[in-house]
This record gives sequence, C-alpha cells and structure tokens, in this order.
Amino acid sequence: YHSAGLWTNTCCSHPRPGEDTALAARRRLWEEMGIDTAVEHRFHFIYRAPFGNGLTEHELDHVFFAVHAGEPSPDPTEASAWRWVRPEVVTDELANDPEAFTVWFRACWNEVLRHRELLRDRA
Repeated sequence: YHSAGLWTNTCCSHPRPGEDTALAARRRLWEEMGIDTAVEHRFHFIYRAPFGNGLTEHELDHVFFAVHAGEPSPDPTEASAWRWVRPEVVTDELANDPEAFTVWFRACWNEVLRHRELLRDRA
C-alpha cells in the first residue's frame, strides 16, 4: 500500500497477538525470504512518516540481525528483488539516491552500522 519497489530491510511484519517479536521476525524471514536461521534483537526505534497516498506511519520498529550463508528463496508476492551487498555500497547508494530506499530503512541505517561495528568488536 506504500513504498513498493524501494530497497529496504530483508523483511517486515507485525507480531501476531501474544507472539514474541523475535519469533515473529524469524517466522517472517522464513515466509518472505525462505531463510530459516536464528535472529538477534539489536535495537528498536520509532519513526513517523507521511506518505503521498494520505497515510501516515508512526511505528515502533525492532531491528534484528541474522547470519545466512546460502541463497534466499523469496516469495514473489513479498519481495520483487534481492541482493547481497557490502554495507559501504548501501551507504553510498543512500547518499546518492535516498529516495530509492524506504523511509524506515533510511531512518535506521546509521544505527545498523553502529551495531554491526559493535558485533565486529565483540568477535
């Protein structure tokens, strides 16, 4: 209903009533991308964005990280394209063409990078 055709995070959803957010993230990762792997909650953020169709989103989003070495098998009704790219490529593309990415992805990218560095330091 909005943001179709834009690059964004691997999957999105809302937990079912009573469902833990980590379980919801893992379920949707499987349903949307055919990836079955553990997820780790890293952070959450709130954003508010009006869209051209008259809708406004005001959401609390949880961000999870996961590791997967294989190829995804995306559900074509959920994902029109996918790609593996280095974070530096995403940062460059965000700087050069931010409108190619969803509002919420742009809102959290710097925090994603910060948590990625924290994980690298932990290893």
